[in-house]
Amino acid sequence: MASFKTRAQHVADDLRKRILSGEFKGATQLRQDALARDYDVSRIPVREALLTLEAEGLVQFHPHRGAFTTELSTATIRELFDLRVLLECRALAQAIPKLTPSELDRAERLLDQYDAALDSGSDIDNWSELNFAFHTALYSPAQLPETLAMITHLNTKCDRYIRMQLLYTREIQKAEKEHRELLEHARNKDIEAACRLLDRHIREACEGIVAVLENSLNH
Repeated sequence: MASFKTRAQHVADDLRKRILSGEFKGATQLRQDALARDYDVSRIPVREALLTLEAEGLVQFHPHRGAFTTELSTATIRELFDLRVLLECRALAQAIPKLTPSELDRAERLLDQYDAALDSGSDIDNWSELNFAFHTALYSPAQLPETLAMITHLNTKCDRYIRMQLLYTREIQKAEKEHRELLEHARNKDIEAACRLLDRHIREACEGIVAVLENSLNH
């Protein structure tokens, strides 16, 4: 049973990477037979992997047609990012008074790694991961496990769009600067300034992504 789970997990992890990197565009059909051949496994772990990705919002099943990669509308993207603002600002506000110097130092080390990956233009696969690791380091002390689970789910659904925003809007330096400011506000225990900046940071990222998508639709 363990090896079966391992195969399904391997397929899910690799497919997730391929979807988030844009190799599979929105509304691409994911044929189970072809994927089973691709990964040299039976259809069972492929189906398990697709169900995992469906739970994460990256795949949708259509009756009698099979599995397709999710195609998000700009309205959906705005809704997702509005939810991120509500939940992440709440988590940050509750976490800041509890953040210890060592937790703040850890957040700074993650930010250094993230900035290095962005500046080198390499490790694109890890950009979203490092970005989320930094944010999570600031939110975790809030001790709101359900809220953090929802934030993780939302970030998975937003992942490919965050990467798209960094790649195509040339906003890397702005993102780096805002993260440094956010960390500084957290160190200073300035909840109001930190939440105001986080709100703007998420909303402006959303508008950048919407602009990229609208631009790609018009070409």
